[in-house]
Amino acid sequence: MESKYNQALEFATKKHEGQFRTGGLPYITHPVAVAEWLKNKGYDEEYIITGLFHDLLEDTDAKEEEILNIGGLEVLEAVKILTKYDGYIMDEYVSKIKNHPIARVIKAADRIHNLKCAVVCDEKFKKRYIVETLNYYTDLDDEIIDLVKRLSESINNEI
Repeated sequence: MESKYNQALEFATKKHEGQFRTGGLPYITHPVAVAEWLKNKGYDEEYIITGLFHDLLEDTDAKEEEILNIGGLEVLEAVKILTKYDGYIMDEYVSKIKNHPIARVIKAADRIHNLKCAVVCDEKFKKRYIVETLNYYTDLDDEIIDLVKRLSESINNEI
């Protein structure tokens, strides 16, 4: 697995090159954190590589064929489900995620990492992100509710 993971990491790093998170960190730190969360929870290679690749179709010029060649069909299918395409409908997007075992776990890991990082965002973003999380994602993982509470407290502490 290590060589496939390293190949996936190299590809994701190249594709996210020049992108940065709010707060200034290189964007690749996010998919790596998602993949690490999955590794620490004991998920297998498809989950971990999907974690690395989850934002590629949405945020880079990566092609489906490239994802297929490196990650395989299961990874590509999950990444496609996790991708917000133009004109997507949120309820349908979330429903597809929740009905796909890999996509569901990756979205939980993604949301957990984003909630932890959102403390550096402005109040307007935090409020919007909290509402979206409460409306769609609290049932993905038990950790999400605690992180929403923490993010809410960070808003109250700013006032």
